[in-house]
Amino acid sequence: MARHIRKGDQVVVNSGDHKGMTGEVLEVLTKSDKVLVKGVNLRTKHVRKTQLNPQGGVITKELPIHISNVNPVVDGKGTRVRFETKSDGSKARVAVRGGKTLGQIRGAKS
Repeated sequence: MARHIRKGDQVVVNSGDHKGMTGEVLEVLTKSDKVLVKGVNLRTKHVRKTQLNPQGGVITKELPIHISNVNPVVDGKGTRVRFETKSDGSKARVAVRGGKTLGQIRGAKS
């Protein structure tokens, strides 16, 4: 199934505790339908001392958000995504707000 969000996209959170926050997608977790967004849904974790991390301490990292709770940002606002097939057979993501092309999904058929 085609995803409306890809790695590197700028997205806005449209529901939940972090509603209105924007950030870049670091990773798309396809099996659980979640995304990691830079600077959003941050949690702190206490890490014990190990040989790899002899200092230990407290780390802050992003936790996943469900993919349905984020939308791509176009002209500073979140938008839904429409998928269009072009005449050469390539498939592209198109923003509903403004009709801007967000990126090509797959190349033209040979």
